[in-house]
Amino acid sequence: MNKLIAHTRNELGEWHWLVDHLIKVAKKARKNTTYFRLETPAYWIGLWHDLGKANPAFQEYLYAADQGKSTKSVPHAFGGAALTYHLLVSQNLSDDWKDIALPIAGHHAGLHDVGILALKLEDYIKENKSLLLELVQYAQQLPSAGDWNPPQHTQHERELLIRMTFSALVDADYLDTESHFDLQRAVVRTGGPEISKLWQRFEANQNKLLAEAAVNTASNQELMATRKEIYDLCISAADAGPGFFRLTVPTGGGKTRSGLAFSLQHILANHTQIRRVIVAIPYTSIIDQTASEYRRILGHGAVLEHHSQVPISKSESQTEEQVRLRLASENWDAPVVVTTNVQLFESLFSNRPGKVRKLHNLTGSVIILDEVQTLPVGMLAPSLDILQALVKDYGVSVVLSSATQPAFHNISGISPIDIIPHTRFNEHFKKLARVDYVRKGKLTWAEIAAGIKAVTYKQVLVVLNSRKDALRLLEELENIDHVFHLSTLLCGWHRKAILRLVRRRLRQGLPVLLISTQVIEAGVDIDFPEVWRALGPLDRLVQAAGRCNRENKMPSNGCVVIFEPKEGRMPKGEYTTGFGLAEYLLSQNEPQKLHDPELHEDYFNRLYSDRDLDERNVQAYREVLNFPETAQRFRLIPKDTVSVVVEYAKGGKRLDAWRAHKTRNTWRGLQPYTISIHRWEVDSLREDGWLEPLSEGFYRWIGKYDRLKGLADTTYDPADLIL
Repeated sequence: MNKLIAHTRNELGEWHWLVDHLIKVAKKARKNTTYFRLETPAYWIGLWHDLGKANPAFQEYLYAADQGKSTKSVPHAFGGAALTYHLLVSQNLSDDWKDIALPIAGHHAGLHDVGILALKLEDYIKENKSLLLELVQYAQQLPSAGDWNPPQHTQHERELLIRMTFSALVDADYLDTESHFDLQRAVVRTGGPEISKLWQRFEANQNKLLAEAAVNTASNQELMATRKEIYDLCISAADAGPGFFRLTVPTGGGKTRSGLAFSLQHILANHTQIRRVIVAIPYTSIIDQTASEYRRILGHGAVLEHHSQVPISKSESQTEEQVRLRLASENWDAPVVVTTNVQLFESLFSNRPGKVRKLHNLTGSVIILDEVQTLPVGMLAPSLDILQALVKDYGVSVVLSSATQPAFHNISGISPIDIIPHTRFNEHFKKLARVDYVRKGKLTWAEIAAGIKAVTYKQVLVVLNSRKDALRLLEELENIDHVFHLSTLLCGWHRKAILRLVRRRLRQGLPVLLISTQVIEAGVDIDFPEVWRALGPLDRLVQAAGRCNRENKMPSNGCVVIFEPKEGRMPKGEYTTGFGLAEYLLSQNEPQKLHDPELHEDYFNRLYSDRDLDERNVQAYREVLNFPETAQRFRLIPKDTVSVVVEYAKGGKRLDAWRAHKTRNTWRGLQPYTISIHRWEVDSLREDGWLEPLSEGFYRWIGKYDRLKGLADTTYDPADLIL
């Protein structure tokens, strides 16, 4: 028994013995499920997940791999799953096998469709009877975890339960494998500082901020007083137990800081149930900003910034490179995680081990959904359903955070507690109405260019509905040296540098024309005296206004011009629907009505009415435990994208570092230099000589990268809405 191995030798020449691996993974998986009380099934799943490695053929494969010999991989994940299926079905427990066998069978290739898996397991049993007898004998020598009585759940709740135990297994497996191959890195893994320590840092920073505010000019006193009231209300509401909360704060009201204050205090008030904060943001362009602000307050070791996932091979290959690639995937083991809506929600519906690995660390957390109104309407039914399950069964609190709150209470069973009472946030919107809206009609690109060049302040932000519109307006302004561009055609580091330069010019009173897509909205901390916004969905107009006179430093209100480009492009789907609704509501109301939260609720009620909130039928496939189809159908970005690294600034050096050592840290360092493109574009771009494959779903850009326009010369133009 002790001579069987789980993995090849490490750098010290030590084998990874199978019995040690199985027991350690079982214990880690059990610990990973403490917050949702599934310790017994998690232990069994961990104990049996690699039983298939006891197959003599697999042992021969490992020994050959250790000697550097090229040999065909031997699948092993079905061994423990088939034994589970055989034993439970033979005992007339025909349904219980799914909770155990699905995670075991999928711990490398991903969760299966339960019907197809049953057929595959039956075939495996017929073809491997003698092997199963050997596995039974081996399993009998392992320590028992005791009996398990499956809890009663709806089918959707069961689907999430299987996904959570799968997550607990995958993370336990990866961590134990990491401790064998890279003990030094395994030792470095910690949970970060205690929340009580983070609160001390936060409170000290808050007191410093208040002291600085005390010497502000009179024009800022009302703004600072309103921000302080919002902050105090967040602290007061934090004593409540876990549940759904709604944080409604006008743009510029300090929502990011106050939301973090609520979360930290909420954890301290519920310290036996809640342990970390997860902030999900719709745009990659503001992850850098939010994460940097949190690090400045809480310290670098407290905050994990996670943009995208390391591409994980679907194979069960045990080569060192593939093992290390799998280990580089994130498990969100930090007190504060800043991520994207795509990463959060698509992980919750994924069947892939690398994405699902992190899910058990969602339990016992405060999830802040920043700019929650950006969640796609056609995905709301499954999204809200799984959030309700997290709150009900996994000790999660969800904070719906926005200046333009969606009317979720009218389309689901969610009844959130208002962190800011209704009467107070209406008053806050009145006090923080720092702009005047001006409505213009349809304009040509030449007329738009002439209009912004004529602005007295010479500092204008223009927000357009598509990247091609932004590039078209840049053509009209090409002879002006203080024109800048911001969109997801630029890598994250480049966008950050542009924002830094633009902020400096704004502070110094220098002329600056920033032509941007929607990436500038939804939380980017920037303050222009005048903003021009192409007519679009109503919430986008309000978000753009939040970039105007943000700090209330102007002698009078800022100006937000709403216009419609005659030759402009419009993202399809619900963005077009939102455009039509905004156009209708503005035709019925004065532009200043955009300051009124009641108009926002009217807009969202109309947006959700007569719409299919599960347009891809995700819930039906969850019902029948078809995990691959569920993952395929749940997409916040409808079309597949791949990551492309650009060798801009330090991108080349970061790529070299990742190629030399494929670790979590080198991948994090590379993320700011990546851009997403549609998967369907890859073939043509490779034929044109612009892409070099690095690994599955990951490429190096070897075409032109323009300092103003980024990847503007490609044909690529997916929607900027959510990344």
